[in-house]
Amino acid sequence: MYKARFISFSLALIAIIVAMFWGESAPLSGNAMIDYEGIIVEHTPVSAGIKINIDVSASRKPISPYIYGMNFAKASFADEIDLPVRRWGGNATSRYNWKTGNSNSALDWYFENSALSNPFNWNVTENHDQWIEQNILTGTDSIITIPMMGYASKDATSCGFNVDKYGAQQDADVWRPKCGNGNHLNNTPVTGNDPMDTSIVIDQTYIQAWLQDMVSKYGDSSLGGVKFYNLDNEPELWSETHRDVHPIHQSYDELRDKTILYANAIKSVDANAQTFGYASFGWTGYWYSWKDLQAAASNGYTYFPDYSIHGNKYQVEWYLSQIQQYERDNGIRLLDYLDLHYYQAGGVALTTAGDLNLQALRLRSTRALWDPAYRDESWIGGNDQPADWQKVRLIPRMHDWVNVNYPGTKLAITEYNWGGLEHINGALTQADVLGIFGREGLDLATLWNYPLAENDPLGYNNFESLPGAYAFRMYRNYDGNGSKFGETSVKAASADQSKLSVYASQRSADSAVTIIVINKTTSALNGDINLDGFVPSGSAKIFQYSSADLDSIKQLANSSVASTGFSYSFPANSITLFVIP
Repeated sequence: MYKARFISFSLALIAIIVAMFWGESAPLSGNAMIDYEGIIVEHTPVSAGIKINIDVSASRKPISPYIYGMNFAKASFADEIDLPVRRWGGNATSRYNWKTGNSNSALDWYFENSALSNPFNWNVTENHDQWIEQNILTGTDSIITIPMMGYASKDATSCGFNVDKYGAQQDADVWRPKCGNGNHLNNTPVTGNDPMDTSIVIDQTYIQAWLQDMVSKYGDSSLGGVKFYNLDNEPELWSETHRDVHPIHQSYDELRDKTILYANAIKSVDANAQTFGYASFGWTGYWYSWKDLQAAASNGYTYFPDYSIHGNKYQVEWYLSQIQQYERDNGIRLLDYLDLHYYQAGGVALTTAGDLNLQALRLRSTRALWDPAYRDESWIGGNDQPADWQKVRLIPRMHDWVNVNYPGTKLAITEYNWGGLEHINGALTQADVLGIFGREGLDLATLWNYPLAENDPLGYNNFESLPGAYAFRMYRNYDGNGSKFGETSVKAASADQSKLSVYASQRSADSAVTIIVINKTTSALNGDINLDGFVPSGSAKIFQYSSADLDSIKQLANSSVASTGFSYSFPANSITLFVIP
């Protein structure tokens, strides 16, 4: 992961703000007939609520199970929610040596080589085999990131800017004081260093040997082996993140050429394996190469040379069209998923819940995933940005890019994070995000929830205990018995999505309709749910997660459902799931 800011794209972690607000639940009420273990009770009618329309016969589309993926999960939690996919990714994987288990932390930590550790326990090493084997035990598919820069770490002890060789530096690792940060005392970067200080040169044959080893151990992708491969990680940032070995700024041509070289290596060993590219770091990387962005910064952002010599096409459009042309010329599809990373640029990502203003922004900003009317509340929506960019509408935009430039390519977001996952605010937001992914037809997503340290202020070291984890449980195991939200998205519309978000589906196994309603406000809200295209055959089961109890999902009393629908009072800060037979 690499958190980006406009122009500077700093790696600095966003300042942690102590959570200030915990919403409180309102008591259950409604004018529906409620069945308490067979006793029918008529509740006092409530005032008119927000209109919610569910049409089971309209807007039907498959919901990919892979949208509920993660980058990091302990085996117990992966098993609990039947985690569909787990990704081996991030900056350290760009120089992973599959033969030794060593890698390089790059700019994230003094460009140091080391053995990769288990993300939840840094005292325990974990190589790719152990990662895959956990996934096999929990029935989880693996995404493995393969290096494309041309280097792999040679040992577990070297570093890119040793102070004995390159002189005193602005900063050095307190635990390995010979390892500097690559900046001279005057803060200018060290240049001309030797990549061989840390690395060995590799090429596509090295990757082929790695895949052959994995296939020999686990079978190919059609026989239970690794199904998915990331074509490296955030290549636009190689000359910053990995500048000790790749100081040249990434260009359009390098991105295409390395994709062709290494994707061919993957397909030559496992023809059915699925590839992901180009794992873009974020918003500006969708449009321009890093070479362009550096050149533009020195000319007032009036000239983008890489863009100009490639037909005035933005990077993601040009990339897709080039890989499509390769398929036309050679009869082989090299790219299966367009993979972009997305971190909301307004300050909510990778933070704790924050104050009430930040919490409100977090809940609003999920609209950037889909809403053509939503102007981004960050520099992206600024008046100095092109009008078309100010409204992100990310998933529809990805569909457009693929439909025009390489039809048939699936869509993935293998890193995202809306923050606040230690708080009910983050749980509501995460549930909203997962609902949007299903409704908008995303094919795969993996939450970036990397534990920072033993005393991680974000709480990700014990992610399964956080409110954000319950958002996943509401879709993947709401009753503790493995029951899931449905596999077919159906039309669901709220008269006020900013207050009551709604997502609906139909399950294939029992034809039940499942409806998730998220009350994003601090007050109880009444909702009037209208049902079309479906005839209920019994009472609805109700499951709820709310600020009233952050440690469990409650099963509430069943509710009678008329043929046309029902009404319900949703507690403040709550996620409510109806299962209607």
